[in-house]
Amino acid sequence: MTDITKVPSFNKLIESSIQKYWDMDSMSDYGVCTFQYKDVARIIEKMHILFESAGIQKGDRIALCGRNLSRWGAAFFSILTYGAVAVPILHEFHPSQIHDIVNHSGARLLFVGDKVWPKLDAKAMPALEGIISLADYSLLTCSNEKLSIARQNLNRLFGEKYPQNFRANHLCYHEDKPNELALINYTSGTTSNSKGVMIPYRALWSNRDFAVSVLGKQIKAGDKVLSMLPMAHMYGMSFEFLFEFSYGVHINFLTKVASPTVLMRALADVKPRVLIVVPLIIEKVVRKAVLPKIQDVRVRMLMKMPVIGQSIKQRICDKLTQALGGNFYEVIIGGAALNREIEELLHDIGFRYTVGYGATECAPIICYNDYSRQVIGSCGRNVIHQQLMIDSPDPATIPGEILTRGLNVMLGYYKNEEATAKTLDKDGWYHTGDLGTMDAAGNVFIKGRSKNMLLGANGQNIYPEEIEDKLSNMSLVNECLVVQRGEKLVGLVYPDQEQIATLGLKTEDVEAIMEKNRQDLNPTLPAYAQLTAIKVMGQEFEKTPKKSIKRFLYTQ
Repeated sequence: MTDITKVPSFNKLIESSIQKYWDMDSMSDYGVCTFQYKDVARIIEKMHILFESAGIQKGDRIALCGRNLSRWGAAFFSILTYGAVAVPILHEFHPSQIHDIVNHSGARLLFVGDKVWPKLDAKAMPALEGIISLADYSLLTCSNEKLSIARQNLNRLFGEKYPQNFRANHLCYHEDKPNELALINYTSGTTSNSKGVMIPYRALWSNRDFAVSVLGKQIKAGDKVLSMLPMAHMYGMSFEFLFEFSYGVHINFLTKVASPTVLMRALADVKPRVLIVVPLIIEKVVRKAVLPKIQDVRVRMLMKMPVIGQSIKQRICDKLTQALGGNFYEVIIGGAALNREIEELLHDIGFRYTVGYGATECAPIICYNDYSRQVIGSCGRNVIHQQLMIDSPDPATIPGEILTRGLNVMLGYYKNEEATAKTLDKDGWYHTGDLGTMDAAGNVFIKGRSKNMLLGANGQNIYPEEIEDKLSNMSLVNECLVVQRGEKLVGLVYPDQEQIATLGLKTEDVEAIMEKNRQDLNPTLPAYAQLTAIKVMGQEFEKTPKKSIKRFLYTQ
């Protein structure tokens, strides 16, 4: 493993990046406005003046809650480079969750987006000394007189500090230590309530160094990316924000809801050099743009013919590539499992994709493979600066818990020693709670969550994710979960409402199709893993911002 004493300051890396790319575009709110690196530097410096005037100390917590915006990014950097601790909060959290996180973290200030602010109750966060708008950095509420005075006079204070103009050589950011706390990231929770993950600076540097090692030769300063994942989640923060900003890459934040029309237009315009997505996005694109074209029996037969088939596959691959901007080195898929049928299709047509694996607790990367080495069903291999092992007597054939340790691993859970002790052992191994196997080449295959694993009547291990993967490909199935009711397995299905409307189906028709799905599915499963029923759900499953279903809500 990498010697921790060799890890450089992350803030100094940001400082040198701003100086190096001073006159280049850094962040844009797509279709609205653009900030150059020097603009971000000015915002950072003004926020530092504000923090210092308000008496904010090194290590104090400052929270942010809002949709992806350039001003969110600038505010985040202002917190870290001052030496304070950032608390990014997903804007899709319920207001009561946001209140709880602000209070639990002990944040002194809160940057808030214009869509979130009307839903919040400032009185429910009594320790806050100020709430700052992410739209223009104005004060929305304030109980700190020094903060109020400084905000009113901020431009004058900035001018007095830099009477001969603000320049790149004025930058002098907080020099962090490897194990110093950088941010507290509260998990979105598919199995339980949120926990505050304490991310040290070494983890931010390590994830960035990993990105440079695998993408550094494929992407360059001035290239563009389209940011769709929430920056308040470590997946989006590390790989659609921190790496790109530090590398001179122009980040374009998709500030609108990513409807197919909005997304396709933005991709065609931005032409991102790398695309970071969750499976839901790529699966929807494939189901709408590709699958309908190859359902025809004649097309399927032609695809099996050596020369003609290869030509058809190439045209399909080209069409999908162009639909996603046409300029990317590869599409990196993570955050949840990729549907097996979709992956096999992507692999068959030669599409440049890869599947990674990570966790908030590792900020987030654990496994990755370049698209040229992607193995179907695998989430890649162990990444640099990390060790990985499968806790199993035979990791190749018997699933065991995935353990990892190294620079990426968190310090622990904030104010939760009990949860920390259950997750981080005395030797530094992080217990992911995920079950997997690993082949001789080091490729990891995830079987499911240990918390999700079900026991059959005779003690057999049942992985619901494997059943769900098959069920999700069947007629009218839009989303699904497999749960245990007593000793019986039941499939919960939210059907494809668009198809139902197009076909004019009634409730009894949908139920009949689901029963047919069950009868077709069961012969493909072991007897102990077969479904006794499928229940049609009237509403979509509740999801985390990462678009993973909150399984714990449906397994009670």
